[in-house]
Amino acid sequence: MRLSRGQMIRTEEETDLKRVVDLAWSYSGSIAAWDNLNLLLTEEEMYSLMETFSQCKVIPECTLNLDDFLHYKHLVNRRMQEKQLSDELEEQASLQFSSMDPEKKGQIEWIDFLSHESICLLQKLRSQNSLLRLLSEKERERARATFLTLDQDNDGLITGSECRKAQHGWFRKQSKEAASCNVSISHVGPMSESSPASSTSGKSQEKVPLATVLDENKQVNWDAFLRENVLFILAARPNSSAIHLKPSI
Repeated sequence: MRLSRGQMIRTEEETDLKRVVDLAWSYSGSIAAWDNLNLLLTEEEMYSLMETFSQCKVIPECTLNLDDFLHYKHLVNRRMQEKQLSDELEEQASLQFSSMDPEKKGQIEWIDFLSHESICLLQKLRSQNSLLRLLSEKERERARATFLTLDQDNDGLITGSECRKAQHGWFRKQSKEAASCNVSISHVGPMSESSPASSTSGKSQEKVPLATVLDENKQVNWDAFLRENVLFILAARPNSSAIHLKPSI
């Protein structure tokens, strides 16, 4: 039976998408598992991300300059929000690009772009509890030690300002021994409640807001501290000078 032109185009698009996904997974296998934030994604989430790349004409394994990055962000925002990227969000995107280009070469590497988009997808789709389950024991221990250091009066509370300071601190790279947190590649957590294959999408709660700005004087306990820092702890995993999720100033 001969396929119609429309069926042939859809088949070619599906083949191209599978090729892009396979390429991303194979690229992930070429560097340490701990450094691959995209390995935290479920298969459904990975396909969703690669489909977005394909629709926005992002070429895998190629570097992106600032214009490429902003063009991609504008296209994604139009697809998701059906409106132009605001000046404020464009400025945030430009700052994020600079954070992934610490050597000021005017371009970012594919793996850094993939890491950034992976952590953004986790931020968008996963619940707080799902993200917390991705942390290793050593990451939790380091977070606890950081909190106790900031809690100088030992009352179990720190300020929002101190909490934000900690968000920047995760990107000061530790020694390889300290960074080796012995997490299995298969530890991707439960399927996201908003994953394309999930039947409960729209019902999930405690989604991580796209930007959290804490009141400087707000009192933050240990549980709140961990929730506010979990994305940045995960984003700091790659052994790279690039910052894949820029904290608020």
